[in-house]
Amino acid sequence: MTHEGTNDVKRARKHVLIQDYELFKMKQGESIADVQKRYTPIINHLMGLGKEFDKEELNIKVLKCLDRSWQPNVTNISKLRDLSTLTTIALFGKLREHEIEMQRLNELESSEKKVKNIALRSSIKNNEEVDE
Repeated sequence: MTHEGTNDVKRARKHVLIQDYELFKMKQGESIADVQKRYTPIINHLMGLGKEFDKEELNIKVLKCLDRSWQPNVTNISKLRDLSTLTTIALFGKLREHEIEMQRLNELESSEKKVKNIALRSSIKNNEEVDE
């Protein structure tokens, strides 16, 4: 009782966590790893308080919380994967894999732009001898 609290405390805690779960969204500039670090404790605490989720519900929530830049990948995962059998850990793994690939491509593009932006300037001077 001292450690877990009364039933009223558990119920209040559960309601706060449910609200956190329902309002959960990816923050601007946040990585997938950071999203997972915020999402997982909410789910684990809710499950510890007796809330039950199925895999599909958890996966849909993850996909719906992602920002607009993830939309093409969300569509592909939704079409190609069975969200009722895919674990949330595997889903985060796929998202992280995509994020790493996008970072690699961005770095490649930025290094190519740096190389392309180098311009050399040349000038030709005519050396004319003046007869005195």
